[in-house]
Amino acid sequence: MKSVDERYYDDHPGSLRLAGGGRRAFPDGATHDSRWITPFPIYMTRSEGAHKWDVDGNRYVDYVVGHGAILLGHSHPAIVEAVREQMGRGTHVGGATELEIRWAEIVNKLVPCSEKVRFHSSGTEADLMAFRLVRAYTGRDKILKFHHHFHGWSDYVVLSPEGEAAGVPQGMAETVVQVAPEIGEVERALDREPEIAAVILEPTGAFGGMLPVTPEFLRQLRDVTLRAGVLLIFDEVITGFRTSLGGVQGRYGVTPDLSTHAKILAGGLPGAAVVGKAEILDMIQHRGDPEWDARRRVAHPGTFNANPLSAVAGATCLEILDREPVNERVEAMTERLKSGLNGVLAGLGIPGFAYGLASGVFVALGVEGEWDEENGCTVPDATLNASKDPARAGALRKALLNEGVDIQGGWSWRLTAAHTEEDVDFSVEAYEKALRALIREGWPVSGVAAAETAAG
Repeated sequence: MKSVDERYYDDHPGSLRLAGGGRRAFPDGATHDSRWITPFPIYMTRSEGAHKWDVDGNRYVDYVVGHGAILLGHSHPAIVEAVREQMGRGTHVGGATELEIRWAEIVNKLVPCSEKVRFHSSGTEADLMAFRLVRAYTGRDKILKFHHHFHGWSDYVVLSPEGEAAGVPQGMAETVVQVAPEIGEVERALDREPEIAAVILEPTGAFGGMLPVTPEFLRQLRDVTLRAGVLLIFDEVITGFRTSLGGVQGRYGVTPDLSTHAKILAGGLPGAAVVGKAEILDMIQHRGDPEWDARRRVAHPGTFNANPLSAVAGATCLEILDREPVNERVEAMTERLKSGLNGVLAGLGIPGFAYGLASGVFVALGVEGEWDEENGCTVPDATLNASKDPARAGALRKALLNEGVDIQGGWSWRLTAAHTEEDVDFSVEAYEKALRALIREGWPVSGVAAAETAAG
């Protein structure tokens, strides 16, 4: 029987060939950290619905879904037609368009905190603007963030919990306060750091919910920040429109001062936004006061702000979400997937569990635990994080690719409205096949290893 790597090489000769050019052109031969796979990445050619195809003609049930940017499914006909029509009218008109108003109006309707909007090109840019706005608005210099919570790759927030990152000046750490996601830690930090302008977090927890926080923590955080006169920012780049039509803030009724959005916001195209209280967004506004405009106003150019293609794709996508029960359908398929994955682990006798909110699923292997939406996870963050061993994740992703399923990073599954019961059931079966293949090669998981070895 072929090994996982032998089958990977045999099934993907076209990707192996292209990988040579990729290695010559790119560091690591990849254009995104999570697309880096050893011994080589898979090169995709097209996507439709819940599926995508590589250069060798292999079809995959896709759970990467554009790194979370796709909710309606790949190449949704309404979005394709809207973008195609706009392409004929112009990809960049270098001026204001009616489309940007249409896009902003649906965002203001759906996002609870949104009174005004400013569009950007990426989630990193949106978070950067949020930081600048709250600093200008409050006159304070520092941001409080939580360990492992991801807010783009800018210098301010890419720092490790120890305050380090290659290429980032050490002094940058002085502008960011990092604590564990515990309300007592937040209260103590706000007491000792009067220069904190705002608290930012991923409202489902670090890594898009892989290290989850509870709704009660969000409620407590809102209360604490209000009492301290500190602003609260929800980074809903991943969770916006995915955890509910109104994002996490809509699901739990906890309203931040600002929230940042990307991915689904732009219907699968590049696009992002900062939304929130008008008085904070209006720090960008020209006031005709030379002193204000020169010294206090937050400037914001940006070649692709509210680009017409992103605007029409985003508006079309969000309008569909607003009139159809998309989130409910996706969540039903997500529950089916979680149940199936947990059934595989139980059947093989492997410690671990599948968990996650709305349309996102994570799997913790090698640990016993439980998770529910209101009470969170019984496994401590450090243990949960340690269970996501990068080498094991890479091996699992390769084994799943061999079986026709693609997930992000080896642990993260995200679903769309295009995923069907058949897709989910196929994926659960593929997960079991992948685990059995890895166990035959000596994966250190208990329960099934001895039986698999005896079976040859």
